[in-house]
Amino acid sequence: MIASALLPVAVWFTAATPSPSPSLGPDEDNVTPGYVGFLVTFLVAVAVVLLVIDMVRRIRRVRYRAEIAEKLDAEQAGNGETVTSSDDPGAEQH
Repeated sequence: MIASALLPVAVWFTAATPSPSPSLGPDEDNVTPGYVGFLVTFLVAVAVVLLVIDMVRRIRRVRYRAEIAEKLDAEQAGNGETVTSSDDPGAEQH
């Protein structure tokens, strides 16, 4: 009888107090990656930029070598045609 009367009071009392206490852990709204996260992101971005620059150089080198090979083949064939470069690498001018 006393237990049945105290049960609603105990439920109300435990429901009124926050659980867990806000001072026990980090605030979920203010958690950030900090300096380590910034440093890792920055280093990944620098690596990507350097890789893109290297890739552009290699692609340009391959394209120039192909153009030179086409010019040499045309000269050796004796056609007298020379291939000149343009904005479109697939276009040839005679």
